[in-house]
Amino acid sequence: MHTEEKLTAETFPDSPEKATLEGKNKFLGFWLFLGGETVLFASLFATYLALKDSTAGTKPGAEIFDLGLVFAATMILLTSSLTSVYAMYHMKNFNFRKMQLWMFITWLLGLSFLILEIYEFMHYIHLGHTFTSSAFGSAFYTLVGTHGAHVCFGLLWIGTLLIRYSKGGLNLYNAPKFYVASLYWHFIDVVWLFIFTVVYLMGLVG
Repeated sequence: MHTEEKLTAETFPDSPEKATLEGKNKFLGFWLFLGGETVLFASLFATYLALKDSTAGTKPGAEIFDLGLVFAATMILLTSSLTSVYAMYHMKNFNFRKMQLWMFITWLLGLSFLILEIYEFMHYIHLGHTFTSSAFGSAFYTLVGTHGAHVCFGLLWIGTLLIRYSKGGLNLYNAPKFYVASLYWHFIDVVWLFIFTVVYLMGLVG
């Protein structure tokens, strides 16, 4: 049952994302989904670590990776996590317009990260580091590309919510949707920190 009754800042609950049974179910379902996603990325990380030295005579990561570009992308993604926190702060304070603004900024930052990642891949391919060049290349593009696909999905998710609820306001039906989307975005950021450390930093030191 959709909760569409008029609410005010005084009557809006402190935890709108879990104020209804539907909201609680969304919250629980998300954590179950996250468990599967964690297993997926753990498997990809393990595969990458096993194959990162199998370069088949091609250049290793230390000679290919552009740390400056990757660092810029990392800062953009971390900033997007912060802006999503601001969005949820305004959601809990029943300020729909400011929540929309900060979620839109989060979306723009996520799009910027994705564009940089695509550019990074094109740069590596130009250097001969492709998906089929070696086992290292296959493991790299599978791991980082899977994360990029998750970023793309997150952008579609947040963008759909912003468009669908561009008019109207907050209620106990749409608040859990924004909250879960924000949690998903944080998960993407955490995974990227592991990628930045394991793939790029460890790759540069050998």
